[in-house]
Amino acid sequence: MSRKTPTNVPKKRTQVPRIKRSRAKIALVLGGGGLKGFAHIGVIRALQELAIDPTVVAGTSIGALIAAAYGGGMSVQEMSDRARRLQRRDLFRINRMGMLLERTRSPSIYLEAPLRAVVESVVPAKTFHEMGKRILVNTVDIQRGTQLVWGLHGLRDANVADAVYASCALPGFFPPGVIDRRHCVDGGVIDNLPVAAASLGMDIVLAVDTGSSDVVPENDIAVHGFTSIYMRAATTMMHALQLAPFAAWNKPPMILIRPKVSHIGWFSFSHTDEVIEAGYTAAMEALSNFEECMHGTGVYPRRSMEIIVDPNKCIGCELCVALAPRLMAMDGRRKAYPVTPIVEWSPADGDFVHHCPTYAIEVTRLETAGTRGGATTVDPTSEATTEATQSDSVRFKER
Repeated sequence: MSRKTPTNVPKKRTQVPRIKRSRAKIALVLGGGGLKGFAHIGVIRALQELAIDPTVVAGTSIGALIAAAYGGGMSVQEMSDRARRLQRRDLFRINRMGMLLERTRSPSIYLEAPLRAVVESVVPAKTFHEMGKRILVNTVDIQRGTQLVWGLHGLRDANVADAVYASCALPGFFPPGVIDRRHCVDGGVIDNLPVAAASLGMDIVLAVDTGSSDVVPENDIAVHGFTSIYMRAATTMMHALQLAPFAAWNKPPMILIRPKVSHIGWFSFSHTDEVIEAGYTAAMEALSNFEECMHGTGVYPRRSMEIIVDPNKCIGCELCVALAPRLMAMDGRRKAYPVTPIVEWSPADGDFVHHCPTYAIEVTRLETAGTRGGATTVDPTSEATTEATQSDSVRFKER
């Protein structure tokens, strides 16, 4: 007599192999951001304390400078000491003869020599093949208008210092760098945080964003001169460019580290210790759940957030619906409302909020399900803040 096959036998679950931290292939990506990029030094200090050793280190602009110094074996202490000693005259010397003789044909406002000297004092005189750790330096070929990441396969014979100089050469401020007959400039023109190139073959990406994280209001920007206006425009552009890769990011998992430095100027030489410490603090917080994030997908860390719209301030322009059609909708009174009031957001989410022209949208972090956090809201018109705070009505609490 034949037996019936039992129908209530539980199926064996397929176990996804968990990668140990010591064996994980980790990409560390350091973004541009002027002297705010000294926060990367604090991040590296945190990684060393947590015994996290990146397989590859990629960088743009000052991120490339720190990546090359780290990859060349420079200690955190020495990087910190050099950062503290750096002064304005070490980087910026006006190209007086070029501006006088060539005028609008002059390639830059500032001379190349000071910046190149700083780069060569920090970066080993080696090719990418010869570096102790794998390094990627993000630049833009200004003649072709294309991204060029030195250190990728087929692009490892170049001198690392030449590539780093080019990555730091902000267009108009410094002359382009010439690498293998290619004229290259700051990679932030296209991609300030080159996570896609760095993630190839990796198990997890640690991305540090210091230059485009928060675009907070600056009420007096128009009276601060060319440099301030230019850098404000550059920050806004980089912020917008960065949103697309974050929105579509799936694998490998990414931990996005955003040090609280948006209140500090790109070329401020008087906040070095604060910036380094901000990098350390942000990294320790973001990496607190490193093991769990390593086996997930998307961008981390994630927080429970509540979206609230003040109907008295909403003018019915529908911009929030256009920018976030899955989250926002209009009611019968032509007032915006959140389709899903409680959301799980990473630091890369929710950019549509600060585009509200009347500051009608508020976003608050929830400590636990249904419970608001107790963080203080800061008014950016009276006090600088690193949160993505827009006014009394647009608030990101402890994102």
